[in-house]
Amino acid sequence: MKLANKNAIVTGAAKGMGAAITTTLAREGADLLLTARDTQALEDVAKEVKALGRKAHVVACDVTVESQVAAMMQRAKEVFGDRIDILVNVAGVTGPIETPVQDIKVEDFDYVIHANVRGTFLPIKHVVPSMIARKSGKIVNIGGTSGLRGYPMRTSYSASKWAVRGITRTVALEVGKYNINVNAVCPGIVETPRMEKLCQEKARVRGWTYEQVYEEYVQDMALKRVTTPQDIANAVLFMCSEESRNITGQELAVDGGWDV
Repeated sequence: MKLANKNAIVTGAAKGMGAAITTTLAREGADLLLTARDTQALEDVAKEVKALGRKAHVVACDVTVESQVAAMMQRAKEVFGDRIDILVNVAGVTGPIETPVQDIKVEDFDYVIHANVRGTFLPIKHVVPSMIARKSGKIVNIGGTSGLRGYPMRTSYSASKWAVRGITRTVALEVGKYNINVNAVCPGIVETPRMEKLCQEKARVRGWTYEQVYEEYVQDMALKRVTTPQDIANAVLFMCSEESRNITGQELAVDGGWDV
């Protein structure tokens, strides 16, 4: 198995991509600490991990609150014997949809930046000392292809994902000398409830049908198919494994060819 005897933290592990990433890492041998605000959903994913023969620890945590992140990391050290091999930052929010920049409320813009940028920064800040001490680690941030190109009507979300790229590249430069890889996996549209909400809101604002919005996305992709959570999980697994040992500070787009 690619991650035999590895210990991993996954934020935003309760649903969608986070759940798929969690079970994929478990199938490859990792024990996991799962964190999100929705602990009931976390417990459901933890049961799947345990059914695969791996350990799963559940910790409620808002990744934008430093005291909660610090407590979550302390718990991870306790259950993993102070050895954290992998951090995957999945937690994030969508923000205003189909909204021109002049109509975005300042508080809505701030909320997205706070959740997606601070919520990536804080877990990294608190896991890096442990990885530096052991001179080993893998950090994978979930970015987005809206952080690789402009995304009309999604100013706040796109800005937050560009910021995740900045964090990824800068931290990679800082910690590379300690044998720590820091990369980002950048999904496009992924077949999850979040995509359903996105299509519904676009359809409402435009006066289109749901199917028309969905098909517009499909036609924008070179491969003419929507990405699945498992597609993202496979890319994260690669970045967490030794197969990516000499890759750092990079963004891997998994979007069916939207950003081509």
